[in-house]
Amino acid sequence: MTDALTRMLASRDWLMADGATGTNLFNMGLSSGEPPEIWNVEKPQNIRKLYGDAVAAGSDLFLTNTFGGNAARLKLHNAQGRVRELNRVGAEIGREIADKAGRTVIVAGSMGPTGEIFEPMGTLTHELAVEIFHEQAEALKEGGVDVLWVETISSPEEYRAAADAALRADMPWCGTMSFDTAGRTMMGVTSAALAEMVERLINPPIAFGANCGVGASDLLRTVLGFAATGTERPIIAKGNAGIPKYHDGHIHYDGTPELMAEYAVMARDAGVRIIGGCCGTMPEHLRAMRVALESRPRGNRPTLEAIQAKLGPFSSASDGTGDDAGAGRRERRGRRG
Repeated sequence: MTDALTRMLASRDWLMADGATGTNLFNMGLSSGEPPEIWNVEKPQNIRKLYGDAVAAGSDLFLTNTFGGNAARLKLHNAQGRVRELNRVGAEIGREIADKAGRTVIVAGSMGPTGEIFEPMGTLTHELAVEIFHEQAEALKEGGVDVLWVETISSPEEYRAAADAALRADMPWCGTMSFDTAGRTMMGVTSAALAEMVERLINPPIAFGANCGVGASDLLRTVLGFAATGTERPIIAKGNAGIPKYHDGHIHYDGTPELMAEYAVMARDAGVRIIGGCCGTMPEHLRAMRVALESRPRGNRPTLEAIQAKLGPFSSASDGTGDDAGAGRRERRGRRG
């Protein structure tokens, strides 16, 4: 039986995902350092609002509040024994909101990185990483998610472990990496390398792509890197709403709804099938994105010049691929000191 996300992709040119989880919850009073996943149990009404606001703004797909819900991350809060509870409840609330939406809405079980470093630089083994992800995946499955959504990954080893965990859980999955270091992930993966890697996996994702990172301009440059490989696998783009700025004691993202509407249309024209926002993306951004996607005709694939003109400059001279890859590597070393 075909999964719900694959069925929706087969019938639609594009789908709109949701926006930020953390930013929205901070605005509801979540404290810095407090694990958001605890709110699934302690403040479920806030999580219902988070999911419901995304659906009301036009999202076809939203992520559960379970990004840091694996045992390695929860151990930092002495909550490693609550993986099943926190993920299951986060998924159940999502299922509740989606089922009363009056239209098909996909519930995607968010799975973020473990925060651990793989051997030989660190102590994390492939087997342990699969076990960590599998525990979370089973809990999300029990809670009723349609698909697992692995995001903000930086290492190929962790991406492969998540793929194996999804296979073990017998669940469809999607997976995005964060390209935030001169067009590469923190562990040096380029857009071309990710596009190549997903096709070699025993259990490839339904869709793959990029999330978070630096800003909308950089993320779209990465998307063009995916498209340049000729991949036929659906591409995901979940860019931040502009650049974070420190203002009046808190972090504020400077991307306006108008900027995110431009980003959404350019992502669609670049060939992206699942378009959403990441940090800083609020319901007002999503509403503007939905209106633009529905009202503006499809255009040509955007050029790098057009992206910069409408969304702002890139943060680095290179995206880490092609003839300028050497320049990207030099800048990457400089940024890391």
